[in-house]
Amino acid sequence: MARPPRLHLAGGLYHVILRGNARQDIFFDDDDRHRFYRLLDQGVKRFGHRVHAFCCMSNHVHLAVQAGEAPLSRAMHNLAFRYTRWINHRQQRVGHLFQGRYKAILVDADSYLLELVRYIHLNPVRARLVSDPARYRWSSHRAYLDHEAISWLTTDWVLSQFGQRASTARRAYQRFVADGQAEGHREEFHRGADDSRLLGEDTFVQRILHREERRAPRQPTVKALIDAVCRAYEVKQDQLASPSRKRRLAEARGVIAWLAMRHGSATLTELAARFNRDVSALSLAARRIETQRNESSSFRARVKKLDNSITQA
Repeated sequence: MARPPRLHLAGGLYHVILRGNARQDIFFDDDDRHRFYRLLDQGVKRFGHRVHAFCCMSNHVHLAVQAGEAPLSRAMHNLAFRYTRWINHRQQRVGHLFQGRYKAILVDADSYLLELVRYIHLNPVRARLVSDPARYRWSSHRAYLDHEAISWLTTDWVLSQFGQRASTARRAYQRFVADGQAEGHREEFHRGADDSRLLGEDTFVQRILHREERRAPRQPTVKALIDAVCRAYEVKQDQLASPSRKRRLAEARGVIAWLAMRHGSATLTELAARFNRDVSALSLAARRIETQRNESSSFRARVKKLDNSITQA
């Protein structure tokens, strides 16, 4: 069964979860965590979304993200791609770091904003790493208490729900979090409701699904990407999976990987299996395409024309 397309709602609140492949660690020391912070900062500036809460555990990350105009998939793929590259370089390894596609649930902020932020910040308490979330360094909870400053984190939306004065709001927020410490795992924050992409009241879910039915164009499928690139490069699909290292074939694979990451149509792991290539090889090919786009206006125009032909088909 095909996966349902990602839901994009500018201004929508998402619970995003990135998990290590096979539950493996994704952070090995504080330098890794600081690099992840830096990439989050760069992503906010580049893609225009807002991070309202986060928690970095050893083998997974929770984020409460408010999407901007750019599809959230672009930001998350960029984050995962660049962080994987960092870890693979530091750990002298190859392959994928994260488990398949990241999870993103579009959440009804009117009903769940505060509960979601509390749930994210209490993750270390549920894992019995700390008894007080303020003692855990790698979440946004301490920033909400004004114990540290994180420039790319937005706290105003949440704190405004607790009062107009900052000091009053922080105390009320702290009490709210403390009141939830006995709360256990909440499956709805991980799997959504009837539609696994959504969590909210019935009216919210129906409104989003109705909007999605009318929206166009739809996210291009990986088949559409491959077909379009094969036509543009005058190659056959089976050639992409051959051992040949011809430049035309290598560039075609790179363009497919770059487009798939841009649109969230497939992961590099899925493409690597399809083309009989290592994930690291496809990752390098996609980076080369990005470099060519930045350095050559004619190549950038050619890729843009190809991209438009896919999204407008």
